[in-house]
Amino acid sequence: MTEMADRIIGHYERHAHHWDADRNRYVDHWNDKPWHDRFIAALPAGAAVLDLGCGSGFPVAKYMAEHGLHVTGVDTSPTLIALCRQRLPAHEWLVGDMRLLQLPGRFDGVLAWDSFFHLRPDDQRGMFGVFARHAAPSAVLMFNSGPANGESIGTYRGDPLYHASLSLDEYRTLLGSIGFVVVAHAVEDWQTGGGRTVWIARGRTS
Repeated sequence: MTEMADRIIGHYERHAHHWDADRNRYVDHWNDKPWHDRFIAALPAGAAVLDLGCGSGFPVAKYMAEHGLHVTGVDTSPTLIALCRQRLPAHEWLVGDMRLLQLPGRFDGVLAWDSFFHLRPDDQRGMFGVFARHAAPSAVLMFNSGPANGESIGTYRGDPLYHASLSLDEYRTLLGSIGFVVVAHAVEDWQTGGGRTVWIARGRTS
C-alpha cells in the first residue's frame, strides 16, 4: 500500500490531460456541485480560498472564481497548474505538496476536494496542522474522505490509484483538535455528492 501511495504524484502528472478532459466532460452537470454551492454560500463575499489539490481548475476553481472568490490553488502536477494559469490567470497557482505547505497568508476557505483521500493515514493526520496554519478566524473547511477506516486501490486508465481513510470518529476528533466544528457531513452521499463522504467545518472566531 505504501508503494501505491508513493505513485500518486506521478500518476496525476502522467494522466493530467486525460484527467482534465474526463472532468470537464461533465462540467455542466457535475454530480458534486451542490456541496460546492454550500461551501461558497458559507463564505463572505470576495473570500480568499486555498484549494489543495486543485487539479486543472475546472470545474471547481472556475466556479468559485465566477462567484467572486479569489483562489490560491496548489497541486503537485506542473501540467495541471499550467492549465490553471492559462485558464484563470487572475488567480494564484502553485506547484507544491499540500503536506509541506507553509504559505504566509491565511484564508477564509480551505478546500481539499478529491485530493486529501489520496494521502496515507499518517499524512492525513498531519494535514490538520496544515489546515489550521492556513485558516483565518471563522474559516470554512471542506474536504472529502472515505466512509470508514482503511485503504483501497482503485484504477484510472489502467493504473492503480491509492485511497485511504481514517475513521469518522477520528476525523471529528482531529477537527476538534484544531478548533473546528462540523457544520455539515454526509456519508456516501449519492444524491448530491456523487457517492462522496463529505465534511464541512467552521473554525473558531479567534
